[in-house]
Amino acid sequence: MRLSHRGTRHPLVAVTVLLCALVCPAVCPAPAGASEGPDASAEVVRLYEEASAATARYEEGQQAAEAQRKKVRRLNRLLTKERHATDELHADLGRMASAQYRSGDGLPQAAQLLLADSPEELMRGQRLIGQADLVVTNAVGKTQRAAARIGDAKRAADRAERALDRRNARLAKLRRGIESKLESAQWTLQSEADRSVAAGQCRGAVRLEQPETDSTRAWTTPVESYELSAGFDSAGARWSHRHTGQDFAVGIGAPVRAVGAGRVVSVSCGGAFGIEVVVEHEGGYFTQYAHLAAVTVDQGERVDPGQWVGQAGTTGNSTGPHLHFEVRLTPHLGSGVDPVEWLEERGVRL
Repeated sequence: MRLSHRGTRHPLVAVTVLLCALVCPAVCPAPAGASEGPDASAEVVRLYEEASAATARYEEGQQAAEAQRKKVRRLNRLLTKERHATDELHADLGRMASAQYRSGDGLPQAAQLLLADSPEELMRGQRLIGQADLVVTNAVGKTQRAAARIGDAKRAADRAERALDRRNARLAKLRRGIESKLESAQWTLQSEADRSVAAGQCRGAVRLEQPETDSTRAWTTPVESYELSAGFDSAGARWSHRHTGQDFAVGIGAPVRAVGAGRVVSVSCGGAFGIEVVVEHEGGYFTQYAHLAAVTVDQGERVDPGQWVGQAGTTGNSTGPHLHFEVRLTPHLGSGVDPVEWLEERGVRL
C-alpha cells in the first residue's frame, strides 16, 4: 500500500470528539456511519488498499495517455513532413511544365522539330523531361498515399487518446470517491481512539489480516509510505525539552510495523503519547510506536520484522496524524538514541 495520504482533521469533527471526550466519553454516540472497534480499523485498511489500487490504475492510465499523446505528436510531425514533400513535388512538376512550355515557345511539337537545329537533340531532351515528369508524378502519388496512411493512423491515435482521457477521468472520479470514504473512515477510527484515551480504557488488540512479511530482512522501516517530519533532538514548542524520536507523517489508520523481531513489553493509551506500543529487541534496545489510533498486538506477544503492531493516528499530544517512533536503551522515556542512525546501522535508510 503505497498511497501517501495526509488527512486534515475537520474542525467540526475535532470539536465533537473533544466535547464527547470531556463530557460523556462513555455515552456520546459515534458519528453517523461510524463502526465500532475492529470494523473501523479493517475498513480503513480496506479503503487504503482500494485507494492504492485506484491510484496505481490512474497513474498507469496517465502514463498510457502521455505515451499516446507522444504518438499523436510524432504522427503530426510525419504528416506535416509528407504534406510538405507533396507540395515540393507539385512545385517541381509545375516548374518542369513551365520550362517545357518555354523551351518550345508554345509551338506544337511538329513545328519544334522542323525549326530545331538538331531534331535528335530535341527529342532526347523531351524524352528526358517526360521521364522526369513520370518520376515526379509517381513520387507525388507515393507521397500522397503515405500521407493518407499517416492521416488514418493519426485519426486512430486521436480516438485512442480521447478514449484514454475519458477512462482517466472515470478513474480520477473513482479515486476521489474512495479517498472521501477513506477520510471519513479515518476520522471514525480516530474518534473511537480519542474516546478510549479520554476514558482511560485501552481497547484490546484489533486482529487484522496482515500481508506476508519478508522473512529475509531482519530490520525494516516502521511504516511503508511516509514523509519524515520532526527529527530526533529537534526543538519544538510542544515538547518540554528536545524531541525524543523521529516522526513519520502518515495518514490515520496507516499500518505501523515492528522494525525488527522482538516482544511487546507494553501497550498503553494515556499520557502525552496517546495510544502506544513498546517492543523489546535483542541487544537490549526498545522501540516505541506512539500516537496510534489502534493497536494490533497484545502485551507479551512476539512480533516479527514488518508485522503490524498498530495503526497510525493522532492521539495524545499530537498536532496531526503521524507516527512518533523512538529507539531507547530502556522501556522508559529519556533513554532515547537517534532512530535514523540506529536504523541505518542495521541496513535501513530512511
